[in-house]
Amino acid sequence: MSGQCCASETHGPQSVDPRFRRALWIALWVNLGMFLVEFAASLASGSVALLADAVDFFADSANYILSLYVLSMGLLWRGRAALIKGVTMLIFGLAVLSKAGWNLHTGATPEPLTMGVVGALALVANVGVALLLFAHRSGDANMRSVWLCSRNDALGNVAVMLAAVGVFGTGTAWPDLAVAAIMGGLALHSGLSIVGHARSDIAEAKACVT
Repeated sequence: MSGQCCASETHGPQSVDPRFRRALWIALWVNLGMFLVEFAASLASGSVALLADAVDFFADSANYILSLYVLSMGLLWRGRAALIKGVTMLIFGLAVLSKAGWNLHTGATPEPLTMGVVGALALVANVGVALLLFAHRSGDANMRSVWLCSRNDALGNVAVMLAAVGVFGTGTAWPDLAVAAIMGGLALHSGLSIVGHARSDIAEAKACVT
């Protein structure tokens, strides 16, 4: 049983679908570019939701680099990479919630037009990346984590645009803070999901060599 397990291509080094590798490279460059755009826009507009989305773009860029590095390795290393990404998402979620709490305390109101325009641009970018990665959403923890990052980004962009409309309509920061809180909660949920899947993959891989 153990010999059959360890001989499996799923647990050992695997041949990589060139389409998935190419999709990861595209996702990496799109995320790096959008991080720069959204970070500058968040500073200009004062939006916490936009800043959260920008930081998420940066975190995803680092995750794509990590995914590319371990792509052809065995299940143990792919599981470890997914574990790092899951923990990163948990940290990101906590940071966003903390920042939203701070802005609630200070009472700063963001500028909605910049939020809406940049949010729409980011949505186009992330929907394109999500479509590229959709076919690979059911793989191991590493591949699933890549898909979840892309899906969360697209949902986050829609939320930022809704927050921009809310800020414009109410003249308050509440819609921006609410969306930031939702994005932080989504990151926590996805991070826990990825960590759980990654731990399962790591345990399965270790069982092969014991």
